[in-house]
Amino acid sequence: MSSEMVIVYHRQPYEEVEENGQIVLRENKSPNGIVPTLKSFFGEVDHGAWIAWKLAEDPDNPDFEQRIEIDDDYGRYAVSRLALSEEQVREFYHVTSKEAFWPILHGFKERYNYDPVDWANFQDVNRRFAEAAAEEAAEGALVWVHDYNLWLVPGYLRAMRPDVRIAFFHHTPFPSADIFNMLPWRKEIVNSLLACDDIGFHIPRYASNFVSVATSLFDVDVTTRTQVPDKWIFEGTALAERAWASKLNVDGHEVAVSVTPVGVDIGYIDEIAHAPETVSQTAKIKVEIGDEKLILSVGRTDYTKGGIEQLASFERVLEYNPDLRGKFRLMHVSVAANRNMQAYEEIQSEIEQIAGRINGRFGTLEWQPVTLISRAVPFTQLISYYQAADVAWITPLADGMNLVAKEFIASRIDNSGVLVLSEFAGAAVELADAVITNPFSNRAMDLTIVSALKMPEQERRMRMENLRAAVQKTDVRKWTPGTLELKSKPAIVSAA
Repeated sequence: MSSEMVIVYHRQPYEEVEENGQIVLRENKSPNGIVPTLKSFFGEVDHGAWIAWKLAEDPDNPDFEQRIEIDDDYGRYAVSRLALSEEQVREFYHVTSKEAFWPILHGFKERYNYDPVDWANFQDVNRRFAEAAAEEAAEGALVWVHDYNLWLVPGYLRAMRPDVRIAFFHHTPFPSADIFNMLPWRKEIVNSLLACDDIGFHIPRYASNFVSVATSLFDVDVTTRTQVPDKWIFEGTALAERAWASKLNVDGHEVAVSVTPVGVDIGYIDEIAHAPETVSQTAKIKVEIGDEKLILSVGRTDYTKGGIEQLASFERVLEYNPDLRGKFRLMHVSVAANRNMQAYEEIQSEIEQIAGRINGRFGTLEWQPVTLISRAVPFTQLISYYQAADVAWITPLADGMNLVAKEFIASRIDNSGVLVLSEFAGAAVELADAVITNPFSNRAMDLTIVSALKMPEQERRMRMENLRAAVQKTDVRKWTPGTLELKSKPAIVSAA
């Protein structure tokens, strides 16, 4: 059965769990809500499809079940799974995507390495995604492709199915031309993206950077420029932008460049925050903390997240402010996102060394300055920590959006707490009432965390009320595929 909407995303829309010797599908509990939000679009059509990859011991095994049909609370949809071997996944995801693309997207040129890249494998995997989407899509269907590891899908798909409408959303930052054009495959990547009908980004800066790259490589005409809404103009962040080229013409093909920042599921978080068990857990945490203040830092173990720089700042604050010792503690949650990758193992090791050194230098029998957690914290439990924390310290060196910051805000139903946020996180454009800091500056990092700890109650509440209003405006349930909508739904201007 053909589908009016096709989602192309590397992850499957569920978790496979073995129960009593049988593989069962369990609802994905992604706390940021992206997977369930994408699936919610299937409720608007008679039939949808989801394209993902699935690890297979033998991709050529004729018994591999490539396509399954699902009928659940989200609607009726097919899941087309591309069988990839462990080696194909390693080349496609861990080497090409993480060693070559990831550092360039985040501006870490010194970590860029394309020598081990198997470009032919990356092309092949992307072509297979496109073929699966082409097979599933109905005439004139909307195909929504997600993220940089599927850059080549739009180009292949356009050649196969010129009738479909193609949207692409970029979940990471998009760098300027002088950085992006270090990629030897830059023209092939951008040419594929220009085959889309709509290319979406979190914030205007990333959209502008993409257009600068496109115009550096191809004869692209900018036909429309859009003024950035006042709600996204904040001079306190390095990512501020006044306007972006929102429509392009490429050899007669019109491409919309949209800005649709991803948010969190406000209703879901609010429900958890008000649940009796959460209220009880939060109260217990506050009793354990006592008169001390709690700083909470949550992120992945990744050089882009600034965990090492943050712990170094914490150590300096304790060293130069002896009067603060014993009065606050840091709960640093750093979860490994990509195991068996040397770059991330080295970062985790350094984080552990710094945390151990801080506790060794300043800790006592009664007080441990740093609690380091290197495992995933259940989301319901994390909400309790969000509510108990006096300060959320979110200071990535580069970040497409950062949903942790928005989760913290959404959880603060008490209208209190302080958010210290890096000016290099996409979310900073929307969250002007956070305490904005520069994680590359020792002075800025040290001063902002101390000021956050000492902030008067009235100012904390005023800032948090404004932050909560801002987060409401980008609830993930309002997220759309840019300017493209399902035919049954009215058009929405994404930048309004």
